[in-house]
Amino acid sequence: MPDFSRYRRLAKEGSWIIIGQIASITGTLVLVRVLTERLDPIQYGQLALGLTVAGLVNQVVMSGTSGIGRFYSIAAEKQDLHSYLRASRRLMLYATLAVVAIGLVLMIGLFWLGYSQWMGLAAAALLYSVTSGYNSSLNGIQNAARQRAVVAFHGGLDAWLKIMLVLGVLLWLGSSSTAVVISYASSSLFVTGSQFIFLRRLIPHQRTHSGDSTQWLRRMWAYSWPFSAWGIFTWAQQSSDRWALKAFTTTHEVGLYSVLFQLGYTPISMATGLVVSFMGPILYQRSGDATDPARNATVHRFVWRVTFFSLFITVIGFVFVLVLHGWIFRLLVASQYQSVSYLLPWVVLAGGLFAAGQVLGLKLMSDMKPAAMTLAKIVTALLGVLLNIYFASVAGLNGVVGALVGFSVIYFMWMVFLSVRIPMSNKAPSDTR
Repeated sequence: MPDFSRYRRLAKEGSWIIIGQIASITGTLVLVRVLTERLDPIQYGQLALGLTVAGLVNQVVMSGTSGIGRFYSIAAEKQDLHSYLRASRRLMLYATLAVVAIGLVLMIGLFWLGYSQWMGLAAAALLYSVTSGYNSSLNGIQNAARQRAVVAFHGGLDAWLKIMLVLGVLLWLGSSSTAVVISYASSSLFVTGSQFIFLRRLIPHQRTHSGDSTQWLRRMWAYSWPFSAWGIFTWAQQSSDRWALKAFTTTHEVGLYSVLFQLGYTPISMATGLVVSFMGPILYQRSGDATDPARNATVHRFVWRVTFFSLFITVIGFVFVLVLHGWIFRLLVASQYQSVSYLLPWVVLAGGLFAAGQVLGLKLMSDMKPAAMTLAKIVTALLGVLLNIYFASVAGLNGVVGALVGFSVIYFMWMVFLSVRIPMSNKAPSDTR
């Protein structure tokens, strides 16, 4: 007989994720409207360039804490959450110290090179990277614990709190990219504090016993280090589009591209992320420590279904935006940005293909094999950098959008190859639980 209690639980969890993602996506789109009304394309471009500093820290340093979310279900199954949390705190402390060291070197370098006017923006970006890193790790724990209402609440809170703080800080400090990043950091800091409060309520209700936190730390680092290893390359790919436009065109063009990216790439990625957020903890719980072939086979089938669903969302989104891109721009951005609306469908397509590739990565992460993605991440990122530089030099903004689509196609196809090449351990009957 069907397990209706399980279906009701999954429906409830899915509903909370949908609510949270709708709040986040809506907040992101409203934020674009607010920023484009108050920042001209040059200031918007400066903001995008400044945020690449936060992106560097998140990709190279804070991504080294990715194992925190993955190992929660294993620690809970072993009833050793307190040791797991001690190890998580140590891992976050090491990451924070690394960010502080990077920040000191960056500030000294900017001062030495005579770019002291960039120091405020860089400092705000570094603070934002740390607070968002903590927020992401705590969110990963809550999501792994399947506290969907908590995750939804904080996702929506962060999106809308950014809007309120941006309006207040811009009114107080004036229109500048630094003021916007200060708002982002303040929002992330507030949400992180709230995350700690909810985490303290979650853990005491769990039965735990004292274990070896050092062993947990080693296991989390062994899982997480590939994310940091390829982080510098993925950051280069994700930032080179903006810097290539800056080098070969103008900061004005960077601002236009950033709006396209936020309206096209980010929402489709977040929509697919809704599916990943829902399925990830379930798949991790089902695979456990990835030593049971039957459990692994069930996870693999789920991942392929989610991937096909992600591609379906991408096609629908592409067609929808292809027809309505002009109306979308009139609704969501100021008039001075609307000349590039025709490029929006292609940015949506790129975002959807990349997101589908990320979904396939769930299979490898559930198998405890993130290192298998290292070569793909590095090589495709380097190809993306080369594509951005070349096409920015010959075709400007249009070229960078084309490079983004090309990179996403290459990345998705490589992830398909990895998912097919790494075979399932043993065929197992369908899970009928």
